[in-house]
Amino acid sequence: MSNDRSTEDRNSEQVPAWQPVQIQRPTQVSSSAGLTEEETTRVIDEFRAKIYPRSVTGIFARWRIILVLFTQVIFYGLPWLQWNDRQAVLFDLAARKFYIFGMVLWPQDVFYMAVILIISAYGLFLFTALAGRLFCGYACPQTVYTEIFMWIERKVEGDRVARIRLDEEPWSFRKFRIKATKHILWIAVAWWTGSTFIGYFAPIRELGSDLINFELGPWQWFWIIFYSLATWGNAGFLRESVCKYMCPYARFQSVMVDSDTFVVTYDKIRGEPRGGRSRKVDHHEMGLGDCIDCTVCVQVCPTGIDIRNGLQYMCIGCGACIDACDQIMDKMNYPKGLIRYTSENGMLEGLDNKQARKRLFKPRVYVYLTLLAFFIIAFLVSVAMRTPLRMDIMRDRGALGREVPGGLIENVYRIQLINMTEEPLDLEITAQGKDLENVHVRAGDSDSAVVKVAPFAKEWVPLVIQVPLGEVKPGLYDLQLKAQTLESEELDLKAEEKTSFFVPN
Repeated sequence: MSNDRSTEDRNSEQVPAWQPVQIQRPTQVSSSAGLTEEETTRVIDEFRAKIYPRSVTGIFARWRIILVLFTQVIFYGLPWLQWNDRQAVLFDLAARKFYIFGMVLWPQDVFYMAVILIISAYGLFLFTALAGRLFCGYACPQTVYTEIFMWIERKVEGDRVARIRLDEEPWSFRKFRIKATKHILWIAVAWWTGSTFIGYFAPIRELGSDLINFELGPWQWFWIIFYSLATWGNAGFLRESVCKYMCPYARFQSVMVDSDTFVVTYDKIRGEPRGGRSRKVDHHEMGLGDCIDCTVCVQVCPTGIDIRNGLQYMCIGCGACIDACDQIMDKMNYPKGLIRYTSENGMLEGLDNKQARKRLFKPRVYVYLTLLAFFIIAFLVSVAMRTPLRMDIMRDRGALGREVPGGLIENVYRIQLINMTEEPLDLEITAQGKDLENVHVRAGDSDSAVVKVAPFAKEWVPLVIQVPLGEVKPGLYDLQLKAQTLESEELDLKAEEKTSFFVPN
């Protein structure tokens, strides 16, 4: 990481971008070498040095803006969508229901959550094997909100040099006003983000009304404040530290990245030896490569690394250095692509992108693709075949079987009926046994076997099943319970479960 606060580095923006500027390299620390107290302090200060990314324009910068807008339109807008007079996406933890448009997931559907996590994991493995940390640079929430906060910072405080000068000047009313304005805007965005996040777990329209009227519950206040502070702290202060030191993805990506993975790569063969020169001279005659050592690629890097030192786990693949370098190459009348997306082997062997892409598809990539396709197909098939009516049975342990007046043997059960549709259901409960005849079913306190279940609701119903005593012998009999919609219902649904019927001696 370069020292952004060095005087030489700051002065680089006061001259044309193609003029050579030397930057101070970070001190390399050997784990086996002892450090004095002064050296240790200096190393710590280098790691703590604030990074001032320089603004950049270009194709990758435009893609970052597009992805920021796309992800935030979904995040902020999705909770406000309505679906059949209810919130389209709502994870109602209190009621233990996850509403996702026309589908409702219950605690019994944890299988689907497991499959979604497996699909996400294999998708991440596949994406990393092909393109490294590209997700980090364009769609990761940490990167997205850092981009938003940095955009606000640039609008309020100015670009890189202006921000450095503002931080170095003594406190004054002007500095306080600028800093206060920035933090007020940051807190407003963070509060909006925290409130929206909670809106996925509580009806957002009611939440908005309660928030305006200060009628939120203590836990709602706690989580809104917590997530607002987390957004403010991570995007406003920690920034690149989250990507470099806290994110586990940065640590295990090296297991999935190899020499044929497409990553942001500096072409050392073409760029070295680097050095300053005039645009009018032939740098090849001077024995120089195309890199003019302007350090703009370092100045625009949000994590403060020098991509010319090779691929580093701190690189989030945002492509800012590519945009910056291409602009310098244009000014120098050199070909673009000194820094570009390609593989290490592609760069070393001089392959074009088409040739380098052919090497991406290795056996492990096909394994990831096969497993990913399998789990996606299995998930879709399972959802398509999912029965929106479910029945669970519990025996009354206090009365396994008893004789009641009228010459009947009676077993008592408790059944849970879950209606996963958006329509109320009238369900008729029937029972059949291989060696049982004249089975009578009674649900609840009535003699009827019909149960009403509201939309997206579950109903616990006491169930009494009786069989004439003279028609059965003592023992345990298999019993099939079936809940089915009445013929008058528009939906034809049924659920079946097996249980047993006990006849005492």
